[in-house]
Amino acid sequence: MNHTPAPGSFQLKWAGDLFEVTLRLDRPRPGRAVFRTNLGMAHVRRRELIDSTESGEPVLARDWHDIPMPACEPGVFRVRVPLTEVGVFEGKACFFAQGSPVPEWPEGGNLRIKVGPAHTACANAVYTAFVRQFGAALQRNPRTPELGAHEAALDRQGYTVIPPSGTFRDLIRQLDTIMGRLRFRIVQLLPVHPVPTTYGRMGRYGSAFAALDFLSVDPALAEFDTRATPLEQFRELIDAVHSRGGSLFMDLPANHTGWAATLHTHHPDWYRRRPDGEFVSPGAWGVTWADLVELDYRDPRLRAYMAKVFLFWCSQGVDGFRCDAGYMIPAETWTYIVARVREEFPDTVFLLEGLGGKVEVTEALLTEANLDWAYSELFQTEDRGALEWYLPRAIPLAERCGPLIHFAETHDNNRLAARGECYARMRVALSALLSHQGAFGITAGVEWFAAEKVDVHGASALNWDAPRNQVAEIARLNALLETHPAFGPGTRLRPVQRGDGPVLAVLRDVEADAGGSGNAVLVLVNLDCAHAHTVHWDDAAFHGAVAWDLLTGEAFALKAGAGL
Repeated sequence: MNHTPAPGSFQLKWAGDLFEVTLRLDRPRPGRAVFRTNLGMAHVRRRELIDSTESGEPVLARDWHDIPMPACEPGVFRVRVPLTEVGVFEGKACFFAQGSPVPEWPEGGNLRIKVGPAHTACANAVYTAFVRQFGAALQRNPRTPELGAHEAALDRQGYTVIPPSGTFRDLIRQLDTIMGRLRFRIVQLLPVHPVPTTYGRMGRYGSAFAALDFLSVDPALAEFDTRATPLEQFRELIDAVHSRGGSLFMDLPANHTGWAATLHTHHPDWYRRRPDGEFVSPGAWGVTWADLVELDYRDPRLRAYMAKVFLFWCSQGVDGFRCDAGYMIPAETWTYIVARVREEFPDTVFLLEGLGGKVEVTEALLTEANLDWAYSELFQTEDRGALEWYLPRAIPLAERCGPLIHFAETHDNNRLAARGECYARMRVALSALLSHQGAFGITAGVEWFAAEKVDVHGASALNWDAPRNQVAEIARLNALLETHPAFGPGTRLRPVQRGDGPVLAVLRDVEADAGGSGNAVLVLVNLDCAHAHTVHWDDAAFHGAVAWDLLTGEAFALKAGAGL
């Protein structure tokens, strides 16, 4: 028997798609075929997962059922299943010979079908904003040497000096630039929860990741207004993003809290401790984050509490979550949280920040635990050798399990513009043009060539409105990701460069247009900002007499083997 798609394969789809399964017998025989699957039964599956965590009930796979497959010709059976629910599902077709109750199965494992929210099929450009930076630090750093000396004197006397912060309303004032001129569709906020001001505080402001209360926003991010609470002002920001046709994601660092957080005070038993009773601080890359305390998800009460936290923010209008250090949280915890959230808010997007974790853990969280997207490692992959090693591993993972978001820059690495404007332009374009479903991102300030590294304990300058910028270039990239079929669903990427040199050539093919309808895109990148280089590619992969530069509109004559 021949089964299409291939048994054991992983299929990435979106709600609203039709999923076709075909079973072809070796020869026509009387009988019937069915597609045995749990597609269409997401509620049953979620309910079993929730009850397993909350009540200890066994997961009995009651979501499995048979869908009849009509015969479309002798010995060939086919069914098209509408994908109406978000989640990860399984299925496989089988044949029952006439009069036999025993199914005959094709060789191989079950199909795996991951269905994403319909609105995430394309144009998923992410703009990461650190609200603090949108106040006095919007254009330049207000902290002068003289001010620094005064702060240091007060620090030595034990005073706490915290400068004014940017606010939600400050960020709203810049949305026309972010979502209008730059064309970003997703605004992602670094954590907005209250942070330490005295006890356990690090840095001038305190770390945004040292949350004291997961159910509140930091009042420092709001204007004092007798008619609007800080939370109501946060909802103003959500409404402003939604009114522009966008989505708002928030960073929820669920792996840890700050010292003396609400949970730390009332539920110290929900935290990891060493045998001597010392609380454990998390860390990565050999660095311990001493202003954080790590939660212990072995306690089911903590899992239930955190699910309610996610649900609370969904009820406020949040569309998705950056899952900070998500690989440090057990997969079964994420499975439960996602099930709880999707019971009420099925289109919620979960973006895994798995930097520093194993690839196997990322893949498991994107499949078994039902998270949607993950951070890619492209931002810290620089030369051709590193890219030739990374891309053949990252591309199949993104095409099977959901996009790996290519952030050109994050708050964890140095600013691109610190190495030069040409380098910043090249890395932003590289991240966008190699994205899956248009899923790439920048951190606020990249568009203005901000050179001061983002400091989550402070508020570095954004260089906003600088006359030298890459606003037009980023807007063009986003327009391309929104409109060209080669940046939408069903696209396949493969490196096709030939020869030597610090260059890259990647072909983007649209599955439905493999016959050559003109929708293929060849991405050519010069990784050397100081010198020009010629890039060669596989002529069989991309050929023709003329090619158009989709970023400039310029036409180029092509000659086999000549390169560009």
